[in-house]
Amino acid sequence: MTGRTISVMVVDDHPMWRDGVARDLTERGFDVRATAGDAHAAVRIARTVVPDVVLMDLNLGTASGVDATRTIVRDLPGTRVLVLSASGAHSDVLEAVKAGASGYLVKSASAEELVDAVNRTAQGDAVFTAGLAGLVLGEYRRMAAAPEEDQAPKLTDRETEVLRLVAKGLSARQIADRLVLSHRTVENHVQSTLRKLQLHNRVELARYAIEHGLDED
Repeated sequence: MTGRTISVMVVDDHPMWRDGVARDLTERGFDVRATAGDAHAAVRIARTVVPDVVLMDLNLGTASGVDATRTIVRDLPGTRVLVLSASGAHSDVLEAVKAGASGYLVKSASAEELVDAVNRTAQGDAVFTAGLAGLVLGEYRRMAAAPEEDQAPKLTDRETEVLRLVAKGLSARQIADRLVLSHRTVENHVQSTLRKLQLHNRVELARYAIEHGLDED
């Protein structure tokens, strides 16, 4: 995302909250391309404006934000979904992540936390309100099954090394510092690994790494 303005779409069924978040993000330099008040409109509009990041509420009336997230992630591979919800319930967090959300913030987050989360989500990081990342990774550990018999895609040693650090929750910049690489080089390794494993985001990468024991020292 370096060098251009991050485009955002805000989805929430409360007009005052939705408009307030859109206004705040615009004032912080983001390109807020659209807003939506329900899941069906969110999917339809997202397909038209194709934002970098969708800020998604979960409670949207007749259809849930989880349904919208699943469809957007499937149809728009370049768009990442960051859930912004009043709920911090573990079941809601896990359901959103399983649908393809790149991160999850509760609405009590400060404006600074939201701006940082949108920036990091656009860069491909998995962003969670404090305490929720451990929940997600813990759940993936419990879900980890025996290794599949199918031959796994071949990763380079460097891709495997980066994948291990992704599983430990490090951001791209932290990985770059740890391995003495440029941020761009780390991003290239992450994108290459995503393509090889046919995954969408860092959360799914972390799950893959845990299921294959790559998060262990």
